[in-house]
Amino acid sequence: MHLPQDSRSIYGGQAVIEGVMFAGKHVNVTAVRLKNDEIIYYEVPRTSKTWVQRLKKIPLVRGVVGILESSAKGSQHLNFSMEAYADDEAAKELEGNVEQPVAPAKEEKKSGWSLSMIVGVAVAGVISFIFGKLIFTAAPAALEELIFSGVFDNKVGHNLLEGLIKIILLLGYLYFISMTPLIKRLFQYHGAEHKVISAYEAGEDLTIKNVQKYSRLHYRCGSSFIIFTVIVGVIVYSLPFFTWDSIWERIYIRILLLPLVLGLSYEVLRWTNALREVPVLRYLGYPGLWLQLLTTKEPRDEQVAVSIASFNRMLELDKQVK
Repeated sequence: MHLPQDSRSIYGGQAVIEGVMFAGKHVNVTAVRLKNDEIIYYEVPRTSKTWVQRLKKIPLVRGVVGILESSAKGSQHLNFSMEAYADDEAAKELEGNVEQPVAPAKEEKKSGWSLSMIVGVAVAGVISFIFGKLIFTAAPAALEELIFSGVFDNKVGHNLLEGLIKIILLLGYLYFISMTPLIKRLFQYHGAEHKVISAYEAGEDLTIKNVQKYSRLHYRCGSSFIIFTVIVGVIVYSLPFFTWDSIWERIYIRILLLPLVLGLSYEVLRWTNALREVPVLRYLGYPGLWLQLLTTKEPRDEQVAVSIASFNRMLELDKQVK
């Protein structure tokens, strides 16, 4: 996922099941390829309250607001792709059964969501993100405290070990899920999303041949944000006024500081993206690129074609909004 120059506008997106979503200025578009090679679209206008837009202009705060908004909207598009995939699988199973003809319900997907369904999925996405982040924050701290509490008294050392445990858990989780066929294809679409954005930012015509020339890694990726939260967290937790005397106090402090860590990590992500063409300083973004070696895979031409279709449709709809 990208977390949301003009020489060219900045766009972000995310991989979904058998497709890609791109977030435009005025509309979010997901393109999904079905088994018959038809590409279907899910198009949602981008709307934000005025107060949300104001918050997204405030350093530190904008990162937290942007992440929650991306989680809410991204979950809608992911859910659409999962439903389309499930329906497509079911239709494939019924193809040879003459007693149960396949119902062509593909186009209904675009308009079959009520407002309450959209809100419900968005809320579920935000809750899932918050819950997952709390677990990822609390569990490594608890593990480090239980295993190494009596080894030494240096708080910085304990924080470094906590960060190391986080990285081990993160890499292990990503490695094992990437071995499943469905997630491997999801990571290929993730790579396709990055390639399209890089080609667009370079001013290339969006053809499969042009797009495939670019790296599947991108400085502005959400995977980079994840690794930066670990690094920034170690630094913030090591500040002398954030000390603890028990495991519960340690976890409590981590949870209280979570918004600050997320906000700072977002600013670091923006900073490394801005410096990616500067010699020496460009290496500051490499930890995020290294993590993307796990969260992206080289896409096939047909997957790049879906990503291009999604991006072009987003640009087309954006131009229609005055």
